[in-house]
Amino acid sequence: MAKTVFVGMSGGVDSSVSAVLLKEQGYHVVGVYMKNWSKDLPGMKCPWAEDLADAKRVATKLDIDFEIFDFETEYKQRVVDYMLDEFKKGNTPNPDIMCNQEIKFKLFYDISREKGADYIATGHYANSKDGKLLKAKDDNKDQTYFLYRISKDSIAHTIFPIGDMLKPDVKKLAAEKGLDNAYKKESMGVCFVGDVGMKDFLKEYLNTTEDKEKYLKPGQIIDRETKEVVGFHDGAIFYTIGQRHGLNVGGGLPYYVVGKEMEKNIVYVSKNLNDDNLWTKTLELKDVILRETPTENMVVDVRLRHRAKLEKAVLKNVAGDFEKGIATAVLEFENEIKRTASGQSAVIYVDDVCLGGGILK
Repeated sequence: MAKTVFVGMSGGVDSSVSAVLLKEQGYHVVGVYMKNWSKDLPGMKCPWAEDLADAKRVATKLDIDFEIFDFETEYKQRVVDYMLDEFKKGNTPNPDIMCNQEIKFKLFYDISREKGADYIATGHYANSKDGKLLKAKDDNKDQTYFLYRISKDSIAHTIFPIGDMLKPDVKKLAAEKGLDNAYKKESMGVCFVGDVGMKDFLKEYLNTTEDKEKYLKPGQIIDRETKEVVGFHDGAIFYTIGQRHGLNVGGGLPYYVVGKEMEKNIVYVSKNLNDDNLWTKTLELKDVILRETPTENMVVDVRLRHRAKLEKAVLKNVAGDFEKGIATAVLEFENEIKRTASGQSAVIYVDDVCLGGGILK
C-alpha cells in the first residue's frame, strides 16, 4: 500500500514540482494550501487567492486530492504577534524562521499526521536523512537557515523532493510537465505579506494610539563619536544594527547604525567602520535548539544570514534544554565578524548537517 504524503502547495513552482515528483515516486499525494495570511495592505493586494488558484490548478492537473488548512488565527498569534513584540524590544526578528517552526513544521505537520499522513513534504531546498537536516544540492538556494528550529521528529517524517535539484532544473521540469506556474515570479517579501516592505507592514500594524505615540514618531540620529545630532528618523523601531541605507544623513563617508535606545527613540550612527558595535569575535545565543548533543568546545560552521558565507567558530557553554530550544550558548569565532542584530539567528553546521542554532541576544 502506498505511503501517504501531505505536501504543502503554495502555488509556486518549487512546491508544485515537489508534488509532481512525489506522485511519480508512487506516493499517495494530498496537496494542502496553508492559508496563513489574507489581509490587504495599503498599496498592496495580498496574493493569497491567486496563489490558492495556482495550487488548485496544479493539483487538478496531477489528479491528486487537495485541501485547504486555515491557519490565519494561529499565524497571527504565533508569528505576527511574536514579530511585533520583538520589534518593540528593539530586536530584528526573522518571521520566516518562526513560520517554519510554529506553522509549517508543527501545526501543518501535526494535523497532517492526525489525518493519516505518513510524511509531509514541502518545496524547500533542503534534505533530510535519519532525522538529520542536511544542506541542499543548490548552495545558492539552500534554505536550511530558515529551517534550523524544526524538531527532530518532524524532520524524520519530512520529504524535501527538490533538495537534490538545482533551481534551473526545477523550472525546466515544471515546463516539461506543462505546469502554468513554471516561470511564476518568486515572492521576495516576508512570508505573509508578499512584496510589501517590513517598514510599511509595521506602520500598518502598530496601530494603537499607544504604539503610534511610542514607536512611530520622529527622533534623533546621533553620531556615537562626536555626540552631535546629524539627522532625524521616523522611528527607531525601523532601524537595525549595521544598516547603512535609508538613513538620509549628510554626505561624505557613509554612516552605519551602531546602536539604538528604544526608550529615548534614539538611533546611534558612526562613520567608523572599525566601531566595536559593528564587529565582534563572540556572540551570545538564547533559545538555542540542537538536534544532537554537542561536544565540549565543538568546532562548527556558522551562517549568520541566508546565503552568507559560513564562518568557523567554537560552540561552548551550552546550558539548558537544547532539545526543546530553551538553552543558551556562546559562539567564539576564528575571525572577526560583522555584528548581527539582536533577534536574528546564528545557524550551526557540521559539514552538511544543520545541527540547529540560536537567536542572538
